[in-house]
Amino acid sequence: MDKQSSPIFQAMQQYSADGALAFHTPGHKQGLGAYSLLKDLITTEGLRCEVSLMEELDDLHTPQTCIKEAQSLAAELWHSDEVFFMINGTTSAVQAMIMSSLEPNDLVLVPRNAHRCVMSGLILSGARPVYLSPAFDSEFEITLNLTVESVEEAIEQYPQAKALIIVSPNYYGVAADLTKIADLLHEHGMLLLVDEAHGAHLHFSNRLPVSAIDAGADMSAQSTHKLLGSLTQTSMLMVKSKLIDVERVRRTVSLLQSTSPNYLLLASLDIARLQMQQNGTELIERAINLSQNLRQAIQNIDGLKTFDSVNGFNLDLTKVSVNVNELGLTGAEAEKILRHKYKIQCELSDLNNLLFLVTYADTDTEIDKLISALKKLTSHKTSNYIKKINNSSFLIHNSSLKLTPREAFYAKTSTVKLDDSINEICAEEVTFYPPGVPILYPGEVITEEIVNYIKTNKKINSHLIGAADTSLNTIKIIRN
Repeated sequence: MDKQSSPIFQAMQQYSADGALAFHTPGHKQGLGAYSLLKDLITTEGLRCEVSLMEELDDLHTPQTCIKEAQSLAAELWHSDEVFFMINGTTSAVQAMIMSSLEPNDLVLVPRNAHRCVMSGLILSGARPVYLSPAFDSEFEITLNLTVESVEEAIEQYPQAKALIIVSPNYYGVAADLTKIADLLHEHGMLLLVDEAHGAHLHFSNRLPVSAIDAGADMSAQSTHKLLGSLTQTSMLMVKSKLIDVERVRRTVSLLQSTSPNYLLLASLDIARLQMQQNGTELIERAINLSQNLRQAIQNIDGLKTFDSVNGFNLDLTKVSVNVNELGLTGAEAEKILRHKYKIQCELSDLNNLLFLVTYADTDTEIDKLISALKKLTSHKTSNYIKKINNSSFLIHNSSLKLTPREAFYAKTSTVKLDDSINEICAEEVTFYPPGVPILYPGEVITEEIVNYIKTNKKINSHLIGAADTSLNTIKIIRN
């Protein structure tokens, strides 16, 4: 294999250059019938290569040539035994990770701040979750991660559990001690499954938390598009374990992926790998240096403070969280000011913080513009903000699970007013996005604390997904 090549892209070019007259999908016939706006969006060359399943192009579901080679190159680069290219997002990678390693009614340990894709994996697999409480930072009101001690306690309490699913690093860049957790789980015959959506870049710097595979995880799902250079919706599922049935993983991946994969997406994964193969360490180190410069500058801005270190956890330095409480603003208000007045868009805001991602694409120019905008943000300081509720503290409560997500998904439901739902069993997912962490899982008991938190987020117009009533004046419950 040529590590300096891009097998999928080269195969696409080979078919395009062959000049075969197209009597096959897609309907635009290599761009010949494409509308002008589509040509502007994708380019003529991109449309010409936008074909699939010809003999040069291999088959994602039974790869033998260019896709197989591209996946093998990625596996070698990230120190994995197997890599599966995913074109249905990291959601499908997490679903495949869960479905291929667990069976119906298997007990699985899950942190309460897991992304909503974990819930969908639990519904599909029929596994029975035990929700664990992550640590919490009361100053920034940010949910952190699972401690080694909390995992050890869970293993002692639930020795029959088959696996731990953990999100590391989380959206704010807080990473668990995966090396110790992996050793602990493996001593008890349990699997470590890592939702590493925000960690595709970790492997390329020893100044960042250790990557899941390097730490000893059995499987890891990475969003290559989030912090590296592939197209949105593309991810990689990595396997490195004698405890995993790779053929079952392959069948599960095939079950969850489109039978008409877009080769522009597949090629972007291959090209992102090539970019990291050639310059990965240099690019990621530059991003870290820029993020450190940003942090230092913010520390000199009155009214702002950055989330820089966490006792007992590692932090992805390229995630820069900025607390705006001293300005009297909510995170949502600060985000709106930056976006519309200073043309700066953050990754997310919560009640108290803004999150900025610094990637290999950034330079001093972009960082200087951000610093300038943050300095101007302080001129909007107000005394009107009254703190209503901890941003994420409800995530560390002891969840009361009455039904598994799968049982709740198929149960008969009723609709009640939100205020009348306290102590009822939730029948649907309630998630504010970002960060995409469910406030309520199907099958959980609705508490007064959660109802109050929902009302607070509604007041600041957080984006709601999952619930049938998007205003959340009503909510679906399960009775009897």
